[in-house]
Amino acid sequence: MRSDTEAPPTQGLGKTARHQTGRRPRWDSRRSTEAEAPDRQALDSTSGQEATVEKVNLEEKFSRFSEHWKPKVVGELNGQQVKLARLLGPFEWHHHEHEDELFFVVKGLLKLELRDRTVELRPGEFLIVPRGVEHRPVAEEEVQLMLFEPASTLNTGNLRSERTVEHPERL
Repeated sequence: MRSDTEAPPTQGLGKTARHQTGRRPRWDSRRSTEAEAPDRQALDSTSGQEATVEKVNLEEKFSRFSEHWKPKVVGELNGQQVKLARLLGPFEWHHHEHEDELFFVVKGLLKLELRDRTVELRPGEFLIVPRGVEHRPVAEEEVQLMLFEPASTLNTGNLRSERTVEHPERL
C-alpha cells in the first residue's frame, strides 16, 4: 500500500517524462511547491480566490441567518452554486429561461406547485425543475432548503420584484 507521501504511478509517463518537464502530474499532491505550482487564482475561475477544501455543516450555516426567501451561497462547483434558503409562505410563479434548478429539502415540507400538479418534498428528497417550467414553491411552515443551480440564476427567474436577490450573500 502506498503512503500519502508517495506519488501514484504516472500512467506511462514515468520518471523520465516528469524530469524532462520539471513538473509533477496535476494529481500529485506534492506538486504545489512555489516553484512548480501554476497561478492558483487563474485556476479558480468562479471566485478569484484560492481553492479550498473544507467541509460544510448545514446546521451551522442555517444558524447564521433567519430571513426567508433570501438564498445564501455556501459553495461553488463547475459554474454551479450551492445555496441555502429558509422559506415560509408562498413564493411567486416564475420560470428560468436557461437554467435547471434542484430543490433539496433539508428540513420541513415543501410544496412545489407546477401548472399541472403539486409535488411535496420532505427532508432528504429533491426535485429538479427543468428550465422553462413554471413553478412556485410554497412552505406552510418553515422549510430549510438547499439549491443547486448555475451561478447566473436569479431566485425569481424571469420576474423582477422586491424578492429578487441579485447578489446572494456568501456564508
